[in-house]
Amino acid sequence: MDRRIVEIEKAQLKTDRPPFRVGDTVRVFVRIQEDDKTRIQPFEGVVIARKSGSSRETFTVRRISYGEGVERVFYLHSPFIEKILVVKTGQVRRAKLYYLRKKVGKASRIEERFEDNPSAPGAPPVRSESTAPTKA
Repeated sequence: MDRRIVEIEKAQLKTDRPPFRVGDTVRVFVRIQEDDKTRIQPFEGVVIARKSGSSRETFTVRRISYGEGVERVFYLHSPFIEKILVVKTGQVRRAKLYYLRKKVGKASRIEERFEDNPSAPGAPPVRSESTAPTKA
């Protein structure tokens, strides 16, 4: 790619986006323009895909709305995205979660991923030597 195009695209990149992966539940705050008014609309769901490409990087978020599956593709560096919050991190073993389209109800749940930090909120309790059961 031409060096000038790379420089222009580098200026368009947003640096305030949090790191998230496929399987995470995110809340995307999108700026909506209606007539002369602007409002912020949150869209919360599971990230089922990410496609790389510098300033053209996209991610797909899926949620169930009134019993109907809704997917929306967002540009990661779009000026219409106000902010992205990672609500929950998911433990998955696939790069694309398109199989969730066929799952219904509890079958579409994703196991939560806990970081290696034992003091993280929601992490399972760690047993120390003093609280471990002793053999008699």
